[in-house]
Amino acid sequence: MTAMTDPRRSSTASADAARDEYDVLLRDGGIAHVRPLHPDDRDALHDMADRISERSSYLRFFTGGTKPAHQYVEQITGPGYRGRALVALAGGRVAGIAEYFPDAEGKRAEMAVLLDDTAQSHGLGTLLLEHLALDAAEHDVCELTGDVLPDNMAMIHVLRDIGMEVKLRFDSGVVRLSIALSPPAPGLQARVDARDHEAERASLTRLLSPRSVAVIGASRDPASIGHRVLRNLIDGGFPGPIYPVDPKAGRVAGLTAHPSVRDVPGPVELAVVAVPARHVPDVARDCAEAGVAGLVVLTAGFAESGNPDAEKELLRICRRAGMRLVGPNCLGIADTPADLNATFLGQTPAPGRIGVMSQSGAVAAGLVDRLGTLGLGVSSFVSVGNKADVSGNDLLEYWEDDGATDVIALYLESFGNPRKFARIARRVGTRKPILLIKSGRSASGDRAVRSHTAAAATPDIAVDTLVRASGVIRLDGVAELLGTALLLTTQPLPRGPRVAIVGNSGGPEAMAADACERQGLTVPELSEPVRTRLARRMRASAALGNPVDLTAAADAREFGFAIKTVLGDPGVDAVLVVCTPPFGSGPEQTGKAIATAAQHAGKPVLACLVGHDGLMSGRIPGYAFPEQAVAALARAARTLVRAELARHPQGCRLTPQAAAGLLRCYGLNVVESVEADDPDSAAAAAARIAGPVALKATGPALVHKSDVGGVRLGLNGPGEVQRAYREMAEAIGPAMTGVIVQPLLTGGVETIVGGVNYPAFGPLVMAGMGGVAADLLADRAFRVPPLTPAAATEMIKELRCSPLLYGYRGRPSVDATAETPTKR
Repeated sequence: MTAMTDPRRSSTASADAARDEYDVLLRDGGIAHVRPLHPDDRDALHDMADRISERSSYLRFFTGGTKPAHQYVEQITGPGYRGRALVALAGGRVAGIAEYFPDAEGKRAEMAVLLDDTAQSHGLGTLLLEHLALDAAEHDVCELTGDVLPDNMAMIHVLRDIGMEVKLRFDSGVVRLSIALSPPAPGLQARVDARDHEAERASLTRLLSPRSVAVIGASRDPASIGHRVLRNLIDGGFPGPIYPVDPKAGRVAGLTAHPSVRDVPGPVELAVVAVPARHVPDVARDCAEAGVAGLVVLTAGFAESGNPDAEKELLRICRRAGMRLVGPNCLGIADTPADLNATFLGQTPAPGRIGVMSQSGAVAAGLVDRLGTLGLGVSSFVSVGNKADVSGNDLLEYWEDDGATDVIALYLESFGNPRKFARIARRVGTRKPILLIKSGRSASGDRAVRSHTAAAATPDIAVDTLVRASGVIRLDGVAELLGTALLLTTQPLPRGPRVAIVGNSGGPEAMAADACERQGLTVPELSEPVRTRLARRMRASAALGNPVDLTAAADAREFGFAIKTVLGDPGVDAVLVVCTPPFGSGPEQTGKAIATAAQHAGKPVLACLVGHDGLMSGRIPGYAFPEQAVAALARAARTLVRAELARHPQGCRLTPQAAAGLLRCYGLNVVESVEADDPDSAAAAAARIAGPVALKATGPALVHKSDVGGVRLGLNGPGEVQRAYREMAEAIGPAMTGVIVQPLLTGGVETIVGGVNYPAFGPLVMAGMGGVAADLLADRAFRVPPLTPAAATEMIKELRCSPLLYGYRGRPSVDATAETPTKR
């Protein structure tokens, strides 16, 4: 593309240049770091200009030689430059630069890209252009322009790959291009986010699953931090090469020591640094020269000690070399699938399914130890310390796709980029629960945070708003986090708030029921069939309502039968078992009976064995007191609603399954619905349901299904369902993404209940006639929530169709006064 020769362009990078820095993943699996142009990039850019080939110079500047490239560098790094530029660093040096220069009105801008010859054909040009376009759009630029030589096919392919509206026009021997930025290109931010996500994951994979580790500062003193890290790596069974680095020792812990990381005989992916703070920058430079991928700096004495400039210098060294940095002032990192324990913890972290990040080493040590005691363990653990580089945002990106991680636990003292955290957490939280402890709520807590990691605590009201917007589960302490993690890592989410309590002592069961009410859960009466089945097998003295009190003499067999029976009640979403000594069959046999009864239930089962906590029989979460179990269950019940809001913060039409789950959260019984996406799976669903079924098409654009032939009723057997699916798919076309299969319900009167929120007025609740006549007749009544049973009855009686509910012309009446299960 053409060089920009405007004489006004000769200064340092614009002070308001894009401030975000990020890693991008290249096609060859390498990582490039993209950031705004810095004033001190001049020498590195001249070095890149020296490497420009004759061919590249001709294609970029329309003339050969390196002189045009050097002139260009002087223009963009000299005084008075008013453009905006991004540079990419790879392999420790500048690999490319992209810039745009707005016109006088600021709506159009000329753009240019210059790549190192070694960085071409790896996708870097596309990535730079995408980020440049986003930055320009954020600054109200509506169009980017430029000129390309016709034989510069590489750049023309880049322009076609960026997924924006690009116009190419041949004129006077050059191809003139125009990229429209207004309106913004649909999906561009999503594509950039997706590539950034892959880059974050790739760079952190090299940190948490390295092929080799060097411990710099691994002295022979067993009490030193460096020696303890080295010992932990060896004792933890790390499978790759481990290189102690100590200029004064020949051997450390039985391994050959090396005077510098540059003297290590093989490549080093991860370096753990445990040397005095004054030596850390030189060590980081050595690591950069040796091609190290990531640094973990355990050393304190940086920003938290009033030395922010040293921390900035350390980060600058790492960024220039493309190294990721954990710390400084941290405890280290561990990854149990990789057998990596690069920490100075007193024990090897137990393997598990929870990813843990902490700004506090002390909190991290206690949390990791307690997770192991409870039988949960960790997948990976990162103590980030001062968070100079790797942060909670980065780790959320990593854990999102990590197959070894089911739950994410964060202890934060500050948010470096709250908006990015909300955006990432909203996406990740739809797949994996995110548990957050955020300290610094009070003024004294804020002072403690500042003295600990040099970061100001984010105001608590802002944190609460951020958490609500992103679907994160905020907790007040480690005990709450452990209790919630115990449930989320072992049990399915409850489909609603209805809890059955089964136990052997009335007092603790009553406490559990009270705790449920305080947490917004319900303890409904069990259905008549369930109570009948219990009565046939339980002792005469047992109380068979809800709670179910089996009495102190109940043995493991009775517990197992009662739990399995109440799990079969369609009005129950979760079961809490409350056991107090003495146990009729002993705690071990009782625990096995609970675990066996809960197998394949599809509903969460929790146990309170008073005075004990941890996993029972490896599967059932156990809590020492009822209140702990109920609190964990309440948080899990709210997760479904938060997940849907996090997926679609601007609102959307829920899928049938999501809508059913949401209704269950409010105690509404919903007919069984099975999703299917082809004729065979629909037929299998119908066979499982047994009896006549209804088949309903699903798809984002299908609102009135019956209008397009998307509803078929009274289908009998798999064969009819298969045929109906095929006919429906042929009639509707691509708008149909699948179906739901439901048992056919007969009788009753079809009604509709809904809500609407008017910005100027507030929410309204609506009830009316349902079915195909809902819009035609518009027979509806509205009220302002909250509603009382009397107000709901009035709404129903206002409807013109209300006689159908109370027995019109001999038709049977329906139970128009039915309510959701009441709280006890």
